[in-house]
Amino acid sequence: MLKRQLMLVVHHDENIEEGLSYTLELARIMKKAISILMIYRRKAMKNFEDYMVATTFAEEGDFKTAKEMIIHDLKVKGIDYEERLKLIKEKCKSQGVELTGISSSKGDLISGIKNLVEDNSSIDMVLLSPSVTNSAKDLLYRLMKSLSMPIVTMVKNIKGKSA
Repeated sequence: MLKRQLMLVVHHDENIEEGLSYTLELARIMKKAISILMIYRRKAMKNFEDYMVATTFAEEGDFKTAKEMIIHDLKVKGIDYEERLKLIKEKCKSQGVELTGISSSKGDLISGIKNLVEDNSSIDMVLLSPSVTNSAKDLLYRLMKSLSMPIVTMVKNIKGKSA
């Protein structure tokens, strides 16, 4: 039987540390594993062909291609994808939390989350990183209507500001 898990949703190009620390602490307390969904986003498509390729892959639900797009985009920014995964795995191990997988998706945030949750019945809760929460405020209501589980939103801690 699969271990119950929390799913952290992050944008592929954000500082994952902001949401990972909280997710690991919550998973440790709740004695659950975690999985991570990286949503590929490109600030602006460079040309019409990029847009058409991304649309086609999103319609087909081609997760491998999303991963390839993420790897390429991070490489252009000087970030090593494999090194990033290694750091995530080490952080999980050091906290005593099992990492069940890292998935990738592109395009529509809600579809990416919904598809992964439907494919993985062991997910009990979805946690949206600060970056995803900030960019998905308009979509949050639709996400809550389409999922029958808790959705946790996170905000970025701004140093020097009081709540």
